[in-house]
This record gives sequence, structure tokens and C-alpha cells, in this order.
Amino acid sequence: MARRCELTGKGLLVGNHVSHANNKSKRVFRPNLQVVSLASDALGQTVKLKISMNALRSIDHVGGIDAFLLKSKDDKLSVRALRLKRSIAKKKAIAA
Repeated sequence: MARRCELTGKGLLVGNHVSHANNKSKRVFRPNLQVVSLASDALGQTVKLKISMNALRSIDHVGGIDAFLLKSKDDKLSVRALRLKRSIAKKKAIAA
């Protein structure tokens, strides 16, 4: 999944670059993707994910990668993130 956020599903957007003379040419808007290591409290390890910086702010706001994944919908997540979500849910169910 190149150029797509693994947590939010953000991808490329296409639009027009408009000059001062109102000439239009196609351009691409790319999300700000970075490879980030996030610490999972439930699993006790770090996980590397390719996410947008907007998703990183959301993770900080919600209270960590565990809470963000448990709260998010499955259709937005990548395959790796879905596996991570399921393993976190298992750990939480065993602990409770």
C-alpha cells in the first residue's frame, strides 16, 4: 500500500494547479506520510507503521495507538493494522 496511511486510509488527491493567468494543469496532493514507531501498552512492544501526521495527532489526542485502533473502523485500516487491532483486542480481553 504505497502512499496510503495505514490507519486512516488517506491517499492521493488530484486537482488543478491554477496559475495567475487562470491556466489549469493537473497536479497531485500527497499526504504527509512518515514511518513511525509507536509503543503499544497492551502488547508491550513498539510497532512501525506508515501513517500520516494527521493520524499521529489523532493518536496523541485519543490516548495512544491501542485506544485509537480499538476505536477505529475496520474498513479504513490496512491489513497490518487490522492484525494489530485484533491482537490488542485479545490482550485486553484476557486482561479483563
